[in-house]
Amino acid sequence: MDWQALRLSVWLALATALILLPLGVLAGRWLASSRHPLRPLAEALLALPLVLPPTVLGYYLLVAMGGASPLGQLYQELTGQTLAFSFGGLLLASLIFNIPFALMPMQRAFEAIPAELYDAARSCGLSPWRTLWHIELPLAWRGILSGLIMTAAHTLGEFGVVLMVGGSIPGETKTIAISIYDRVQGFDMQAAGLMSATLLVVSLATLLSTAWLTRRRGPGPRG
Repeated sequence: MDWQALRLSVWLALATALILLPLGVLAGRWLASSRHPLRPLAEALLALPLVLPPTVLGYYLLVAMGGASPLGQLYQELTGQTLAFSFGGLLLASLIFNIPFALMPMQRAFEAIPAELYDAARSCGLSPWRTLWHIELPLAWRGILSGLIMTAAHTLGEFGVVLMVGGSIPGETKTIAISIYDRVQGFDMQAAGLMSATLLVVSLATLLSTAWLTRRRGPGPRG
């Protein structure tokens, strides 16, 4: 087992999930209630990482983070390091390719809150933020938790984008998925099998967890 790669993967998964938590809640809430004409376009753009091949998404992210890009130049001026092939760049890429995994369960959870509760909250004089805190979050927590679990599990197993953006730098960008690939390339099938089995167990636990949360989700769709 490559413990260094596993620790890096776990840290990357936790950081990605925690950063996407408030962003997913706010975006999911807006998408669930908005009637803006650009909402379908916003949903399509946010779901794009689901259908783009990982190497294509990784290529565009690599170009956007490269030393010749404005973002890459700004990051290098501020930190003295390159954004591509660094943990910072890997985290940024992880946030982007995990947006739909965090957002979609949260959006569905907010959509399931009955409209009558919003009417009651307005009649009681609750502000939008108090409505979010006291009504929406307690009812949508299962979808929010499901999104976080899916995000963390997907981060642990992502390979194509990670390889394109981060490469295989030990302790910096070498995740457990990259380590499995390297071990197979080196014909160390026993270590590759052990790490693959670990990800298999994590993936199965993720699916069981999200299935349990979905079955026990409370309110029905809005009227």
